[in-house]
Amino acid sequence: MSIASAPKPVTKIVIVGGGTAGWMTAAALTRVLGAMPGLSVTLVESEAIGTVGVGEATIPQIIGFNRLLGLDEAQFMRETRATYKLGIEFVDWLRPGHSYVHPFGSFGIDMLGIEFQHFWLRGQTFRESARIDDYSIAAAAGKSGRFAWPRGDNPKSPLSKLSYAFQFDAGRYARFLRAFAESGGATRVEGRITEVLQHGESGFVTALKLEDGREIAGELFIDCSGFRSLLLGQKLGVPFTDWSKWLPCDSAVAVPCELGGRTEPLTRSTARTAGWQWRIPLQHRIGNGHVFSSAHMDRSAATDLLLANLDGKPLADPNQLAFTAGHRAKAWDKNVVALGLAAGFLEPLESTSIHLVQSGIARLLALFPDTGFSRVEINRFNTDTEHEYLNIRDFLVLHYRASERDDSEFWRYCRHLEAPDSLAEKIEMFRSSGRIFRENNELFTEDSWLSVMLSQGITPQAYHPAAWMLDEQETRKRLSHIREVIRQTVDQMPTQADFLHQSGGAIAPAEYLTA
Repeated sequence: MSIASAPKPVTKIVIVGGGTAGWMTAAALTRVLGAMPGLSVTLVESEAIGTVGVGEATIPQIIGFNRLLGLDEAQFMRETRATYKLGIEFVDWLRPGHSYVHPFGSFGIDMLGIEFQHFWLRGQTFRESARIDDYSIAAAAGKSGRFAWPRGDNPKSPLSKLSYAFQFDAGRYARFLRAFAESGGATRVEGRITEVLQHGESGFVTALKLEDGREIAGELFIDCSGFRSLLLGQKLGVPFTDWSKWLPCDSAVAVPCELGGRTEPLTRSTARTAGWQWRIPLQHRIGNGHVFSSAHMDRSAATDLLLANLDGKPLADPNQLAFTAGHRAKAWDKNVVALGLAAGFLEPLESTSIHLVQSGIARLLALFPDTGFSRVEINRFNTDTEHEYLNIRDFLVLHYRASERDDSEFWRYCRHLEAPDSLAEKIEMFRSSGRIFRENNELFTEDSWLSVMLSQGITPQAYHPAAWMLDEQETRKRLSHIREVIRQTVDQMPTQADFLHQSGGAIAPAEYLTA
């Protein structure tokens, strides 16, 4: 077949479901492909069907997505009631009373051509008492409640080592993106889907039939229907790969509360008897939730535990969720691509839910099909999606597997989990020599793995021999200098509240308790 006879481009795109996933998709497609001749982007959702509200905390990749859309950050902060995020504070994960920060950005500085952690490990042999957190400007600023934008323009600045993300109201984010997508040409159709129509021979989805009899035809269908996975799971029958043996938490209860307690630019995860509790401080309220294993705690007890550990008065009734960790065996089948919860679910321990939507959108744009729907591109999409889920799964399992807790049946189960081979290999390498390798450009960097492995008690037995090139005095001197530079820099940074006001991202006081 010659290029001249290639199938025509896909131009009729139908998105099933709104919420965060649906409107992120609509916004990106209209922004990137909006000038394509004949393009139509239609989103079908029903106000009678609620949305889960995928996560309120994000990771630094969200910056790239917002820039792709050309969003004004100050407006985005105000519209979504957002705060900044420099990392995640993990409380009681290693043992009760212990805490650490998994920061965004890097630790220390590499020296003599090798990674910083090898010099930190050498310092431990001299009884250097500073924790690895003390060498991260993101961790130090986060714990001090301070924020400033990174200085990518100045590699010599300590702020060049800083990365950041956002914490925002997921419902407001979806509405914000809806307005953006509709201004870019997307069309919203209100209605409940009663039937999914397919081509008799190919099995491709041809149209959606609504309760009032209307039919919404399309060429490419994007399933953002949440846990229902209406198109990919229910209609096309793509099976679900269950990872609950590694990630046994299968339930959650969530509730917002009034502002109270500390206001650092950090998400907090506190280990509980049968799972963990999240705390996400926004400008107008705090988002809270308790992720737990229903095999080890019932819903009533889980809800009571959450409500007993809030920083302020609840602002709504608790929202109950049930889920299974894992993913669809294929995220793209025929002419249906699933994004968000329709494609899979991994608990939000490392705030990856919105990122998985974002990366799926980027992958779809890179492999955007014509009406021939080449199997080569579809296979690549599915392979890359599965690898991403696998890599994130391993990182989440690490948190449970690397714990000293044995104070409940749940934690005893987690401590004795048989780690997936890919995770076991990473732990073995680190324990042997302090080395970390980032495989296939996986999501989590070497610094992320370093943070969690060291902070949760995985101690290397050795370090890179090149670290011996610095004697004890020089090693101590350099480590001390790094800590001092970080301390001085953080002391000069504004508080997050001051920064929000200075940058135009702060909301008015009257909006603090608005929905």
